[in-house]
Amino acid sequence: MTTHPVAEVPDRLFADDEAEARWRARFHAARVSLPDWALEAPDRTVYVSNASGVWEVYAWDRATDTHRQVTDRPNGTLHATVTPDGERILWFNDTDGDEFGDWMAEPFAGRPVHSEPEPAVPGAKRGYPAGLAYGDAIRVAGVADDDGTTIYLARGEADAEVIYQNEHDGGVAALSHDETLLAIAHSEHGDNRHPALRVLAVADGSTVAEKWDGKGKGLTGIAFSPVAGDQRLLVLHERRGREELLIWDVAADTEREITLDLPGEVEADWYTDGTALLVAHTHEARNTLHRYDIATAELSTLNTPPGTIGSAHTRPDGTVEYSWSNAAEPSAVRALFDDGTDRVLLTPPGDRAPSSAPLVDAFVETAHGRVHALVARPVGAPDGPLPTVFSLHGGPHAADEDRFSAYRALWVDAGFAVVHVNYRGSTGYGSAWRDAIEGRPGLTELDDVRAVHTWAVESGLADPARCVVNGASWGGYLTLLALGTQPDLWAAGVAGVPVADYLAAYEDEMEPLRAFDRALFGGSPAEVGDRYAECSPITYVDQVRAPVLVLAGENDPRCPIRQIDNYLDRLAAREQHYEVYRYDAGHGSLVVAETIKQSLLEVHFALRVLGLR
Repeated sequence: MTTHPVAEVPDRLFADDEAEARWRARFHAARVSLPDWALEAPDRTVYVSNASGVWEVYAWDRATDTHRQVTDRPNGTLHATVTPDGERILWFNDTDGDEFGDWMAEPFAGRPVHSEPEPAVPGAKRGYPAGLAYGDAIRVAGVADDDGTTIYLARGEADAEVIYQNEHDGGVAALSHDETLLAIAHSEHGDNRHPALRVLAVADGSTVAEKWDGKGKGLTGIAFSPVAGDQRLLVLHERRGREELLIWDVAADTEREITLDLPGEVEADWYTDGTALLVAHTHEARNTLHRYDIATAELSTLNTPPGTIGSAHTRPDGTVEYSWSNAAEPSAVRALFDDGTDRVLLTPPGDRAPSSAPLVDAFVETAHGRVHALVARPVGAPDGPLPTVFSLHGGPHAADEDRFSAYRALWVDAGFAVVHVNYRGSTGYGSAWRDAIEGRPGLTELDDVRAVHTWAVESGLADPARCVVNGASWGGYLTLLALGTQPDLWAAGVAGVPVADYLAAYEDEMEPLRAFDRALFGGSPAEVGDRYAECSPITYVDQVRAPVLVLAGENDPRCPIRQIDNYLDRLAAREQHYEVYRYDAGHGSLVVAETIKQSLLEVHFALRVLGLR
């Protein structure tokens, strides 16, 4: 293997001390997630925060207003919840960010000195997480590995037994409040991008009910009603070409579709008395919250500020709590009370992050439909063409939204316009838009990116000689694919944790992603190998002309390191300018200092190769 050039990491980006301090402060500012609370003990809550410099789990006892850091691991901890009785905290334990591990449990009040956390579901094997459901007497964990999906159920203090096992992808969806029914998602029909639902009897694992809407129409089990004895399951469906809601009464095997006069797509959760739904509405990269009264079918809009709502839930007294931000203002956890007042609920320690530039919309008409882009410009920048970074989101089933980003703000502070492209494959624009990449992933999205690039140049926003393509995960894959298939458009590329050699990636990646790839491509490489090759960046590596920076995690189960090395070796053989930065974690880092280092490296690389430094 060729020795890879190591990317140059500078000490700072700006000569001006104030500018340097401002961008670093955005990354260092402490953030918190929306606290998860115990259904039977609402004052006991759990959240994750980067306050220590690493994303870790915290316990917050609202009755005493005390906070306690629960986990302290070198590469951080991101997934946690609290049991319904509030007695235990559950968190996912992997190794160095590789996402392979098991759920651990420890007392809400803290472990005795020198003691260790216990397995949350004793007897369950380690693997990739595939859902978790916890009751007072029942504990359920889904595990994904090369064998497919295994769901374990533990009763009382006994070790877990296997309640479901299948070679296809799936997982735990929801446990009924009376702990008699378990809803699982499965893809036994062969398509994990459009799952079906099955409800099992907890008593013996037998099938109680099934629901599948057919090819290309997925179902997502959200939650059973939080009321004892109520066996209604809230479900997302896409029968009319977008994600909408229905309530499935499993006991009666009847359903009620909820049709809302809202554009875009919706998600929801229950109010705690089971009489209403808290609806989160997504339209053109922004969110609103609504209350839907189930008995009257009345929809009312809640008074939240413009921007993006990351997550939301209700409390027993009817208070709505939610996490919020927009591009200009940093994130906050807020509470909306019955009287209409809205205030910050949880303030992290330290200084608030400095604000940044807002995002504005751009809509680009193409032969395939209207592509939505979000654009940020440096404050006070001249009207003339600017160096521009086209930042491509991961997923691919995700979307860029009007939310705060210290990373975007750094590019803007460095003088770049930033363009986010919600290409075909993005969520929030309907099922047809999301599924349009089937059979031709990567190349389809890049048709939309080219259209937005053309608009940006012709509108006078972007300097065509200084356009950078950038992204991580699926966005990193698109970056490498763009450099090889659109070499005329790009002056530089920055690819974080990318798919670079799709055939090798398929061999090494985690099984849930292999299942996703089979659904996306229409089969495995053994069945449609030419299709994988056509959509693989390494196929076009000899056409790459622009300098490229690649960032790779040594323990990444999603975009494994071997296939990245294959691609870089091909660049090295051509003596094509590339740089690489490798770090000891998985598919990204939960360590603030590492995030700062990588962000500084990326922006400095672009400035340097474009001749702006």
